[in-house]
Amino acid sequence: MRTIFSMILIMCFMANGAHARNEGRAKQSKGAKAQVSVAPDPNAVSNPGPGYKIGPQDVLKIDVWREDQFTRTVPVRPDGKITLPLLHDVQAVGLTPVELSNVIRDELKNYVNDPQVSVSVTEINSRRIYVTGEVVRAGAYPLLPQMTALQALSSSGGFTQFARIKNIHILRVVNGQKTTIPFNYKQAINGKNPGQDIELQTGDVIVVP
Repeated sequence: MRTIFSMILIMCFMANGAHARNEGRAKQSKGAKAQVSVAPDPNAVSNPGPGYKIGPQDVLKIDVWREDQFTRTVPVRPDGKITLPLLHDVQAVGLTPVELSNVIRDELKNYVNDPQVSVSVTEINSRRIYVTGEVVRAGAYPLLPQMTALQALSSSGGFTQFARIKNIHILRVVNGQKTTIPFNYKQAINGKNPGQDIELQTGDVIVVP
């Protein structure tokens, strides 16, 4: 009997130990999942600047105070127009958000008494630059007003350990011809040769070798 009783105790002890180990693994797994972070959407824009000109494929949020039927998020079509109830097609490309809000307000006066309209850009898809090579987050980024090479590189999450930061270059197409613009990150970050931190243009590619 004692032998049987001892075996039962040992089996219970082993079962409890296995259960504890399984719980520990489960907690570690949950902890690991909790540490996973999601990279921010590079297209998400809270305020691209008052001088930003709307482009094709940008996404706009139209807000009309107390008029829910006109409040909506709309994409800018390739032909440069957006579609709104009653107003149908409204030209958006080439206008700033403030200018477009004034256009929509004037059009809505035929249907709404004293309309209050605001327009915001939620996604910039018409103007992009690209960062590639030895950076943490290579890819396409929205070109914000007066964005410089340093600002674009800071958006890419920093460099890998293999990056040659003195030999970065910017690829740009000028009048149909490809040009290469050198950029020494070490000099730029130290305030030396500040003229090389140029303002970027649509389609620029920053290459970090």
